[in-house]
Amino acid sequence: EHVAEIFTLLGDNAATAKAEAQTVMAIETALAQASLTRVEKREPHNLFHKLTAAQLERLTPSFQWPAYWSASGIPAQTVINVTEPKFFQQVEHELTTRGLAEWKTYLRWHLAREHAPYLSSPFVRANFDFYRKYLRGVAEIQPRWKRCVQYVDRDLGEALAQVFVDKTFTPDTKARALAMTRQIQKAMENDIQQLSWMGPETKTQALAKLHGMVNKIGYPDKWRDYGALNIVRGDFLGNQTRSAIFESKRDLNKIGKPVDRSEWQMTPPTVNAYYDPQLNDINFPAGVLQPPLFDPKMDDAPNYGNTGGTIGHELTHGFDDEGRQFDAKGNLRDWWTKQDAEQFKTRAACVVNQYAQYTVVDDVKLNSKLTEGEDVADLGGTLLAYIAWKNATRGQTLQPAEGFTPEQRFFIGMAQWACGDERPESKRVSAVTNPHSPLEDRINGVVSNMPEFQKAFSCKAGQPMVRAQACRVW
Repeated sequence: EHVAEIFTLLGDNAATAKAEAQTVMAIETALAQASLTRVEKREPHNLFHKLTAAQLERLTPSFQWPAYWSASGIPAQTVINVTEPKFFQQVEHELTTRGLAEWKTYLRWHLAREHAPYLSSPFVRANFDFYRKYLRGVAEIQPRWKRCVQYVDRDLGEALAQVFVDKTFTPDTKARALAMTRQIQKAMENDIQQLSWMGPETKTQALAKLHGMVNKIGYPDKWRDYGALNIVRGDFLGNQTRSAIFESKRDLNKIGKPVDRSEWQMTPPTVNAYYDPQLNDINFPAGVLQPPLFDPKMDDAPNYGNTGGTIGHELTHGFDDEGRQFDAKGNLRDWWTKQDAEQFKTRAACVVNQYAQYTVVDDVKLNSKLTEGEDVADLGGTLLAYIAWKNATRGQTLQPAEGFTPEQRFFIGMAQWACGDERPESKRVSAVTNPHSPLEDRINGVVSNMPEFQKAFSCKAGQPMVRAQACRVW
């Protein structure tokens, strides 16, 4: 219905729009069925298929790759990583079985879908009604100014960030976040050295990876140059289009050049963080190092519980079921002994089995194979943050505050980032698309495995926050 509505807005009559929508859905369904699932994509080896240009042309003889390279403004490629060969086989099948008119319909739809948020109000409303209201249950569209701020952050993020950082991110905040990161990395180092299930050969490689991990705090060392991007007052759609082209060319220009290890994949105002396995770095934008998540005016307990847990989470991603397959240099290489790899899988399976019991909404269970990496990182990150907090405050006399012990305040801080709610419609979509567990499970699922939490809040065996068979990987 949404696809047909867009064609109607483009000027087609109802009958034509319905037929065009059926064409689009047929092609999209065929391509989707030939694609890897989200769980399959979590295995890095499933996405690595290095082909020569000749092999790629044999895979898709109907697609003119030399013309594509030329139109993209890049040299012809001799070696290409084809992430999903079966998908391209299906593309070839569709190209040879569908007529030109069907492809014009398909491409016309994608052009309209891509531009709908930036067109006239009927297109903006149709886009919102489907993607946000129908799929996510959102009742009202955001005010225009909020959407515009998001677009500026997306397209001119490092220009906007210079003002944001100047106003909100002090050198002291950066220094404290870096010190916390180093404390948590030291806790991880000690944990690796003391692991009973990992042998010395794998430990050596794990420590090399840990010591090779780069910490990026706040913002890039060098700001991105937007000089080649032409922003024209009053040309909203044109600005969006030129911004997309600018970013595409910036990415394509990286081909054949040394990797820029100083680059960020998030803008500094972003309230999030990430680990990049191919660069082996952890990245914490200035936006996530702000109150109430990280508050320099508060003591260490809630800050380690909250931001420390986030730091530990991203660090642990380097050693989760995906990240552990990359070495210290970011290469996809198996550095585990067979015995140690099996030990890891056994411990990770405990987490997978635990989260598989959780219900997302109604009768929809959590797909814990999809969320495995995030669940392992949540657990490992919180444990590391707790250990690091205890080490950082060793010898100090910590006092209760606001009626809670320091240990209780650590876990309250840990839970605070997840304060929120999600509509049932959104939960249904997230259950099949989101590699993160629901907010409540990301908290309760972790602390129910931690004796430290149970001691802090006097939880007894058999109570909900005490798992009979506690999981622990790191």
